[in-house]
Amino acid sequence: MPRHRWLLMIALLVLVPLTALGQRGDPFGFGRSRFGVNPNVRYDGRFNMVRIRYLGNRSWSADYPAMERNLTTMMNELTSVDAIADDNNVYTFDDPELLKYPVIYLTEPGYWYPTDEEVEGLRRFLAKGAFLIVDDFHFENEWAVFENAMRRVLPSGRIEPLTIDHPVFNSFFEIKSLRVPYPGRLGEMGLYGEFYGIHEGNDPARRLMVMINYNMDIGDYMEWSATGTYAMAPTNEAYKFMINYIIYGLTH
Repeated sequence: MPRHRWLLMIALLVLVPLTALGQRGDPFGFGRSRFGVNPNVRYDGRFNMVRIRYLGNRSWSADYPAMERNLTTMMNELTSVDAIADDNNVYTFDDPELLKYPVIYLTEPGYWYPTDEEVEGLRRFLAKGAFLIVDDFHFENEWAVFENAMRRVLPSGRIEPLTIDHPVFNSFFEIKSLRVPYPGRLGEMGLYGEFYGIHEGNDPARRLMVMINYNMDIGDYMEWSATGTYAMAPTNEAYKFMINYIIYGLTH
């Protein structure tokens, strides 16, 4: 998308809040469930917001599928990305079909205990140049579970804090601040998001392979954006962050 068009779309957000656009994705809350998975659709070259399923519990399905539907509806409204809005696929890390997709989403990694096959599948995915978004976990015990799993995938990979000047925060929207509260009561109590990443070769000048939202649940903001459950300002920011991540993943 040309730079002048980006600026125009951003300017329009002053008049049309992101949450208002997101209401079109799942305005009545249909499809919000941790029970059942919609059938996958055949790969056809369009962007599909792929979610990762892991074994052991249903935590992987938090905010599914309303989050994906609201997000992809927003992307079709605001970007030139041709996104599938209603049929977002779900795979395990060891599914060979995963290698067809450039960006994938993993939620609640505090409950993620990958098998050896899943570890190898994610390692292959990242090695081919793809991008992993990690979201929705908090507190030290969940961080420890996630970090242990990632150490198995990338034994030499360094998880490092990201600053506001990182390209991932400026790939579409210009993010002004990383100070975004966790949705709901935890945010009201003072829990704010922290943002980390793993770069290729541990070199910040090279591409970001893994984007990590810690003490944050961007997916929850987007799932409930049609209901007014959370304040408009952080909900808008959640959309901006996720769209930036996807644009970065598609262009790096």
